[in-house]
Amino acid sequence: LRRVVEEAGGVNSRIEVITTASTIPYEVGENYLNAFGKIGCTNIGLLHIRNRQDAMNDEYIERIRHCDAVMFSGGNQLRLSVTDGGTEFLAILKKRYQEENHFLIAGTSAGAMAMSSTMIYEGNATRAHLKGEVKITTGLGFINSVIIDSHFEKRGRFGRLAQAVAANPGCIGIGLGEDTGMLITEGNKMEAIGSGLVVIVDGHDIMHSNIADIPEGNPISIENLKVHFCEKGNGYLIQERKYLPEASSGSVIPKQVDVE
Repeated sequence: LRRVVEEAGGVNSRIEVITTASTIPYEVGENYLNAFGKIGCTNIGLLHIRNRQDAMNDEYIERIRHCDAVMFSGGNQLRLSVTDGGTEFLAILKKRYQEENHFLIAGTSAGAMAMSSTMIYEGNATRAHLKGEVKITTGLGFINSVIIDSHFEKRGRFGRLAQAVAANPGCIGIGLGEDTGMLITEGNKMEAIGSGLVVIVDGHDIMHSNIADIPEGNPISIENLKVHFCEKGNGYLIQERKYLPEASSGSVIPKQVDVE
């Protein structure tokens, strides 16, 4: 959250938290107020948008026109695409994101997964090697050419992101670990932030793939799927498909093995 506040313009920035994805929005909203408050950021608003009628609320629309950043909470990412898709609310957010350099859109868990145009909304990790077990739909569409998955290591989701990329090889897969994120600027340059690991899955150079030819329920096979691991400060260029050992000068903290 510290980096979100920093990128939004500092502790005095106006940040609207959108709790649509959660089934316990008021509890989640209070948690965000407390978390932001602990780092000195108190200019926080809560948008408890529960349905498409709420998304058309004039007050909410006015608030997102003037805030410095929005944060989408976790929960169920399908609730976000079903509730916000095609609304003026979402159109305003997209326009501001595309045209205003300092406007920030952030998301955690389901909120992060909904950022892209192609979105995983369901998929049991233990069956993700089988065709058809990973469900994909259209997300909020703030960024193209990526597919984002969360709780990546803790819930063993490599297989489902691999299948999603195999079915959409023009997309870069981004697997987010716990307490970890990707800062994406200009829709292209990514920088890993947080204390954990980000996994990049690149399917552009896939050679053999059986996913189009096998019946559902059968194991997929893929050749030449590329994988990169990113710690804090590493980066990646989406369009160039290039790994950056250092996203920007000084972004990686030097570490060295002690030798006695």
